[in-house]
Amino acid sequence: MLFEILAFPADMMGTGSSGTLVKSNMSKPGPGGTFVYFHADDCAVELSRVEAAGGKVVFEKMSLGEYGFCCAAEDTEGNHIGFHSMK
Repeated sequence: MLFEILAFPADMMGTGSSGTLVKSNMSKPGPGGTFVYFHADDCAVELSRVEAAGGKVVFEKMSLGEYGFCCAAEDTEGNHIGFHSMK
């Protein structure tokens, strides 16, 4: 199989963003690639679910001043993802 694709379409007139996850034999999961942040009402709530799902906390919730808060995790394949919230 060359590609396995999962798309997240979006309403171009609404909120949110679209994207695609692509699994390929040409790429390997792990740190050092694109760092995607997901919006949350409170990023600490999302981070609290990471270890139970088999992931690891990379850094705890921290303030970005007027830009809100962020935290980060590592998934079960070593990919890093972040969470962002305004509270």
